[in-house]
Amino acid sequence: MTRRLVLLHGFTQAAGAMSDLADRIRDLTTDIEPICVDLAGHGSRSEDALDLVAGAHALAETCGPAIWLGYSLGGRQALHLAVHRPEVVHGLVLISTTAGIENDADRVRRREDDERLAARIESIGLEAFLDEWLAGPLFSNLADPPAVADARRSNTAAGLATSLRLAGTGAQRSLWASLSEMAMPTLVLTGERDEKFTEIGQRLVEGITGAAGATVEDAGHSLHIERPDRTAHLIVDWLTSLS
Repeated sequence: MTRRLVLLHGFTQAAGAMSDLADRIRDLTTDIEPICVDLAGHGSRSEDALDLVAGAHALAETCGPAIWLGYSLGGRQALHLAVHRPEVVHGLVLISTTAGIENDADRVRRREDDERLAARIESIGLEAFLDEWLAGPLFSNLADPPAVADARRSNTAAGLATSLRLAGTGAQRSLWASLSEMAMPTLVLTGERDEKFTEIGQRLVEGITGAAGATVEDAGHSLHIERPDRTAHLIVDWLTSLS
């Protein structure tokens, strides 16, 4: 039976940013049906104002039972699905993902930073903000393929600002204490050059019972864009092992 794999993109992206990975997975197996969807505040859902809990319920109702793959923001959304709607989560693939900020003071500071960034987006507009965002340390070595660049331009300044305020890392409740309650198969992927998220990814593997982890060589935060073939093979090999 064909299994559905729902791909959730990162902040400033949209569904189209995951289409290349979906195509590569589709080329490797006929047992998986990849589906790329927009998150609240992005792409076709730029006007949707939802936090990660409400976003989880909306995705569960729209997509139904599936294996959920999430990158960065999409990974945090996938974790919220696992916590709040576990009945629709048959498996998780978490790419460059965190379960949140545990320390209350640190989370408040991050929320303040996210608010300043949201105000910056509204002040300078989408194109100027994307230039600034992609010049940051996580993405400075990343060259967007055309589909990813188009996906970013499908967003709006208002939608991205709303996403930061409602679904940014500073706004979400930490899920670290909830990981041990998760019972679904989980794969955690990180990039070799992304030291921060490689450490976080190891914590996710240790916290989720039975989770598997892998590091993609010569890749940073956006490993599915930097090393799409390797990423697709790791995902398909893991999914095949579950059959």
